[in-house]
Amino acid sequence: MAVAEFIPSSSLNKRTSLYSSQLSYVSTQISHQRRLSVRSLPRTNYSSQICCSVTSKEAQAPTVVQADDPKKKNECYGVFCLTYDLKAEEETGSWKKMISVAVSGAAGMIANHLLFKIASGEVFGPDQPIALRLLGSERSLQALEGVAMELEDSLYPLLREVNIGTDPYEVFQDAEWALLIGAKPRGPGMERAGLLDINGQIYAAQGKALNAVASPNVKVIVVGNPCNTNALICLKNAPNIPAKNFHALTRLDENRAKCQLALKAGVFYDKVSNVTIWGNHSTTQVPDFLNAKINGLSVKEVIKDTKWLEEEFTEKVQKRGGVLIQKWGRSSAASTAVSIVDAIRSLVTPTPEGDWFSTGVYTNGNPYGIAEDIVFSMPCRSKGDGDYELVKEVIFDDYLRSRIKKSEDELLAEKRCVAHLTGEGIAVCDLPGDTMLPGEM
Repeated sequence: MAVAEFIPSSSLNKRTSLYSSQLSYVSTQISHQRRLSVRSLPRTNYSSQICCSVTSKEAQAPTVVQADDPKKKNECYGVFCLTYDLKAEEETGSWKKMISVAVSGAAGMIANHLLFKIASGEVFGPDQPIALRLLGSERSLQALEGVAMELEDSLYPLLREVNIGTDPYEVFQDAEWALLIGAKPRGPGMERAGLLDINGQIYAAQGKALNAVASPNVKVIVVGNPCNTNALICLKNAPNIPAKNFHALTRLDENRAKCQLALKAGVFYDKVSNVTIWGNHSTTQVPDFLNAKINGLSVKEVIKDTKWLEEEFTEKVQKRGGVLIQKWGRSSAASTAVSIVDAIRSLVTPTPEGDWFSTGVYTNGNPYGIAEDIVFSMPCRSKGDGDYELVKEVIFDDYLRSRIKKSEDELLAEKRCVAHLTGEGIAVCDLPGDTMLPGEM
């Protein structure tokens, strides 16, 4: 049976209570018979709170914490802060220590697909408790509240905390993973240089916040476009975090490439391996069929149509997002969320022997001769510890080298265009052309 009573404080206006109220769940081991109580707090000089408890037969009384109490744990900047606080003797022995995952653009469509995958255990595993820290904007805060409500209603046992807010210095506190999805879309008539500057400012600010308050070894995946250069800007503004920890998402491009190779070869896509996306997440990206394999054989041994590989294959991968928009009426969200899941799982689970995955990473020290000090998609392997190493046993031909060089030149030009955001002087924009992917317009 559920008994609920809620009496809102009339002393605060709606906007004030939106920022100061907190929702705290305290749980012991949940039995089949649960009692939910929601009670109002007496009006005091404390910050407004809503306290709930889900308990077994031994009910725990909610506690009130003074807003300015220095011993108070740094809680969410926003409406909801839920905590499943299991007693030590009841905590499942096989569960790992809780990790904190920050997500920007958390009220958007991509995040709406992603957050529930994370909370379910699909991403970090069925024994990994999660604290979600969700960053939105002033405009999206009400929608973010709705996201938090849906997460609550889903009753994920691994989801121990949900914090929402608009200040990255609050939301990124102690984050061990930062999934940076939020970015402004490219509007009508906007030049690529303009998009680089607008979103670059967002990622410069978020890099500074991560540098100040996140875990020193936080892993950062940049999804907002142009993601390669946004990742570079972010890492340049976070000098205390290893540059190796920053990634630009190119996994959706890899997944699309695998799909097209499987279709052409007439096999299921789990037979396709060793696919690399080289370079920028733009129309200069290079889906590598030279090193890719189908059923353990070189793609060129299975697909003998070189013209298709060099022309149609690359174009299909690059324009897949645009075709999807024509069919669906909006850009990809679910498949992007899936690719973020794939990207994370590639870092937290060991790479299958002989295989690799694509991710945009910092180029310093790379074995391929690619220019240093940019973020470039390359083939990587992981031992499952969140780290990675670059794959050395790849081959190149003149075609692949020339395509890679074109994407490299573009990223170097983008770097010059955002020099004012990376601390490298005055920006000079000499971009070689408009190579924005259709799905990013």
